[in-house]
Amino acid sequence: MRRLEPGLKAGRLDAADYAKNFSDLHPRLGGHEALVASDRCYFCHDAPCMTACPTAIDIPMFIRQISTGNPLGAAKTIFDQNILGGMCARVCPTETLCEEACVRNTAEERPVEIGRLQRYATDIAIEEGRQFYRPAASTGRTVGIVGAGPAGLAAAHRLAMHGHQVTIYEAKDKAGGLNEYGIAAYKTPNDFAQKEVDYILSLGNIDVLDGQMMGRDFTLGDLQAKHDAVFLGAGLGNVNGLNIPGAKINGVLDAVEFIAHLRQADNKADVPVGRDVVVIGGGMTAIDAAVQAKLLGAENVTICYRRGKEHMNASEFEQDLATSKGVHIRHWLQPKEVAHHGGHCSAITFEYTHLENGMMKGTGHTTEIKADQILVAIGQKLDGQGLDGLKLEGGKIAIDTEGRTSIPGVWAGGDCAFGGQDLTVSAVAMGRDAAESINRSLAVMTAGATAVA
Repeated sequence: MRRLEPGLKAGRLDAADYAKNFSDLHPRLGGHEALVASDRCYFCHDAPCMTACPTAIDIPMFIRQISTGNPLGAAKTIFDQNILGGMCARVCPTETLCEEACVRNTAEERPVEIGRLQRYATDIAIEEGRQFYRPAASTGRTVGIVGAGPAGLAAAHRLAMHGHQVTIYEAKDKAGGLNEYGIAAYKTPNDFAQKEVDYILSLGNIDVLDGQMMGRDFTLGDLQAKHDAVFLGAGLGNVNGLNIPGAKINGVLDAVEFIAHLRQADNKADVPVGRDVVVIGGGMTAIDAAVQAKLLGAENVTICYRRGKEHMNASEFEQDLATSKGVHIRHWLQPKEVAHHGGHCSAITFEYTHLENGMMKGTGHTTEIKADQILVAIGQKLDGQGLDGLKLEGGKIAIDTEGRTSIPGVWAGGDCAFGGQDLTVSAVAMGRDAAESINRSLAVMTAGATAVA
């Protein structure tokens, strides 16, 4: 194997290699393939796959529609419950949700390819620009939404359908949230995240104001004064830092920032990567960062996690994907110190860990791994700017079963809210359901105003 130049370096591969490495992970099914895949569905009356879906898509219905040559009808069935069904078809951990529940597993140990069938239908609808919905008559009510991620977009779409005027305040330069900035490029090539955003906004009644950050450009009070209701779907804006000696040295980078930079790069060859990369963490972000470092041309990529394989938040499918790409995954290691040379990281020391009476403890024994780039993926936390007065629970915004916060007229959903599961599909469900609660509240408000008049 040829030895690569140490240190961060862009352009480690040929153009053809970048194109191959970052091509679609699961290309869309062709028409015949979709018919064959849909024919495996039993169309269960009490479908466990539907129960396992956080957005409760009628999975047997949309698969039957595909099997009868009606992909647009299938897309509408999907979008009725999950307007971001296209992205969810690409990034949902179907292997632990709908496909894990599929009854085909019992007899064949191979589920119906629900995710790929969902993508087949939704891609056709989006590519054809088929808009299934139109806004109801204007209610004269306005709703302010913080965050144009999955929760905010799902809430905005549902509220606009009900005839309310929606304004989304997004801190970044583009809408999409983690779908745009935080998911591996090989899962969403060809700028699909923005195509889906455009499709959602084509409904009308939704304005997006980019570069608007709560706590800097406006306050929650400002939104309350301006709108009849407010929905907070800002996600988790802060990352957990690596609090060990040497953590601030060059070459140590937040994995979310690394992924965002890669996703926004016009040319993958412009993104520098180390020769020996260590990723710290056990979730989906760690997997996405590690795999993409390997695809960018890193020679050695190692994920280090402080607990065992069974404790990792990343699904077994994603872990297997990483190892298939040449990523090494090591368990029971916690970081202790970053070594550096010439102002840049050169290695990282880990302490071996184990469980003692159910608690993780260090063994006192250490090991050193060479690293000219260290990507930190040890979780994110709520950015509390502008959230004064809101009750928190578990470090997130406390909500009731309808998404209502402790402040009247303010709802929340997605990762920023307690109960958010760091999944696009869960965020969509929370945003959609909060929108329905907001709509009911605004209907009562309108009825009251009419009665007074």
